[in-house]
Amino acid sequence: MFPKEVYIKRRKALKAQICSGIALFLGNSLVPFNYPANPYSFRQDSSFLYFFGIDEPDMAAIIDFDTGDEILFGQEVDIDDIIWSGQRKSLHEQANEVGISKALPFNKLKEFIDRALEKGRKIHFLPPYRSQTKYQLSNLLGLKYEAVNKYVSVELIKAVVKLRSVKDEYEIAEIERMVDVAYQMHTTAMRMAKPGILEREIAGTIEGISLSNGGPVSFPVIVTVHGEILHNNFYGNKLKKGDLLLVDAGAESSLHYASDITRVSPVGGKFDQRQRDIYQIVLEANMRAIEDIKPGKPYIETHYLAAKIIAQGLKDLGLMRANVDEAVQAGAHALFFPHGLGHMLGLDVHDMEGLGEDYVGYDDKYKRIQKFGIGFLRLAKPLQPGYVLTVEPGIYFIPELINQWQAAGKFKDFINYDKVEKFKDFGGIRIEDDVLITETGAKVLGKPIPKAIDDVEAIVNQ
Repeated sequence: MFPKEVYIKRRKALKAQICSGIALFLGNSLVPFNYPANPYSFRQDSSFLYFFGIDEPDMAAIIDFDTGDEILFGQEVDIDDIIWSGQRKSLHEQANEVGISKALPFNKLKEFIDRALEKGRKIHFLPPYRSQTKYQLSNLLGLKYEAVNKYVSVELIKAVVKLRSVKDEYEIAEIERMVDVAYQMHTTAMRMAKPGILEREIAGTIEGISLSNGGPVSFPVIVTVHGEILHNNFYGNKLKKGDLLLVDAGAESSLHYASDITRVSPVGGKFDQRQRDIYQIVLEANMRAIEDIKPGKPYIETHYLAAKIIAQGLKDLGLMRANVDEAVQAGAHALFFPHGLGHMLGLDVHDMEGLGEDYVGYDDKYKRIQKFGIGFLRLAKPLQPGYVLTVEPGIYFIPELINQWQAAGKFKDFINYDKVEKFKDFGGIRIEDDVLITETGAKVLGKPIPKAIDDVEAIVNQ
């Protein structure tokens, strides 16, 4: 937990954003794994953590924007809790740790909300992403379960996104510490990229590194020789010499801040010429995008820069042709680069996207473009100092997508399908770093994780 002043300051900032009504924040509950007494590992709601910092199940809190009152609701510890889980701080002690003077039993929450509703007061709440939370909101607010999402507070969403987007010194330190854990994870995976190793051996090893450093992985790791599958969580392949091993993985701190890094290694220790050519294009796109980032610059412009670098590199190899600017404008490059350049990072690995991706990555001026490839861009709006985001260009050869576009004659003026045919067995390459927006530009967080070809090969050969 951060110092109590951090949470007091955050709640004060939220009060300055909203004039009236009551904000209701529901923490998460334990979720059964396979029977009620055997739960999944507990993960607190990120916005509850941001404003209240308490990492315990079955909590709630309200902020009254008219009176300034703050109340924490939760369960008092009884002897059964102590027997099974050990001594815990009392509800009032937990409230005091985050600067809240009033704490009530959880069963008083309904009574409080009922009184507020009787007075016609506005109850602000964020979109629920768990069915259990949605049911709680339905019960507390007297709404039909299927209607709950119609009543979420856009005003509260925008206020929370505005505050959580800019990371303070404590948050940046937590994220950077997790990038350093990711360094251990990724360099270990590189050393394990040997013929005969199963993907799951690497996945299990690097997950263990994360756990041993204070927290679980920040998302289900991707460890695959089929990098053309963007979110591939199958770990059953055996590595062969000449394969490309793509590892997309990060760690989550004990305070739940995340890292998210991708690296690609040559199984057996050496990239062949075809792999080197494609890898170098992606690396150039990654590095030039990071150089391009600065406060006030819309991230969509940096995305297009990366796309043009990729298109030019593929043109130089004979895979694309004609005018690069026109090809990118048309969307032809998306055959090879079908996703956005990056996303926000923080308490969520795709930070705050549960509140609505367009609220996080777009604004009144920058609207999502409904076109294949660019439509998956999660962050387009101008950047601000304190933002932490990922920069993750990639090139992929997805046989099914290639076949579909070729059969339709799609972008045949820009894509050399005869040459692309020879790359259907290639897989995919993505290179991803976590970047802080500074007052003047950008800083790659953490200990540098090898990504130059010679450096990666050197570690794989250790």
